[in-house]
Amino acid sequence: MQLRMWITLAACLLPLLSAAPAQAQGFPTRPLRLLVGFPPGGESDIIARVIAQKLGEGLGQPVVIENRPGASGTLAAAAVAKAPADGYTLFFVTSGHAVNTSLFAALPYDAHKDFAAVSGVAAMPVVVMVNPAATQRTTLAALLAEARAKPGKLNFGAPGSGGTLPSLAAELLRNQANVDFAIIGYKGSAPALTALLANEVDFSLSTVPGAIGQLKAGKLRAIAVTSPKRSPVLPDVPTVAEQGLPGFEVIGWFGVLAPAGTPAGVLERLNREANLALRAPDVQQRIHDLGASAMGGTADEFARLIASETARWGDVVRRLGLRAD
Repeated sequence: MQLRMWITLAACLLPLLSAAPAQAQGFPTRPLRLLVGFPPGGESDIIARVIAQKLGEGLGQPVVIENRPGASGTLAAAAVAKAPADGYTLFFVTSGHAVNTSLFAALPYDAHKDFAAVSGVAAMPVVVMVNPAATQRTTLAALLAEARAKPGKLNFGAPGSGGTLPSLAAELLRNQANVDFAIIGYKGSAPALTALLANEVDFSLSTVPGAIGQLKAGKLRAIAVTSPKRSPVLPDVPTVAEQGLPGFEVIGWFGVLAPAGTPAGVLERLNREANLALRAPDVQQRIHDLGASAMGGTADEFARLIASETARWGDVVRRLGLRAD
């Protein structure tokens, strides 16, 4: 009698135990969407397209980029948080995601509970840039000296409404250098750089991938990078720390998130294919040429990075009294 009971129980549990692997084995059967929270042409869009193509090849289904710009990436994040947890809708997350919880008074999602980590994709510094026509702004020291001589008169072209890493790096720069400048917000890094090219603003910041094309073409001038060491693609550009602000460090990162509740087998497949894509020599070369480094690793490692960055930037936001509009 007891044996029959255990057999019956096992028969009931077997479909449940095999459901996740079966779902993963059949995944994917249609194209995936990768939502980017910023306009086409910016660094998020550029890196997302690099990984999406190779990821799609590994999965056997296209990974389609869908740009949902606005509110420092929170519009795209909200869309993914509310999407079905089946692995077909993904979020290309940026460093700003770790900041938005502290920066915005209210968000239409829970940054901790509504997402599942898939994989880190790339890491890179932020670069401080000016228009070459401004011949007096050849170094960061010269720019800061001008800002001190003209408090509030210089304009910074901010990519996003405050939660993007370049905007936060600018806030840290303003605080640590004890200078004041006006901030003009744009919907993303590409519009902000366009404004700098047109001399509508005095300087701007961007992660290296978003600006490398304009810098190599000589249309913009890099005067500092925010990493502890110089960028391998901009070896002649000194760090902020080298130019009188020791300890200054801001590193940007990108990765992929899925809605919370996505089956473990699906997350494992996505992580495996993401790592294979990031190890491909052509992908590594493209990411390097953009001034970034490929990340990869486990989903847990990426989740821990997001948690530590959220804590770090939360402290910065509170200390500087920052708040998104």
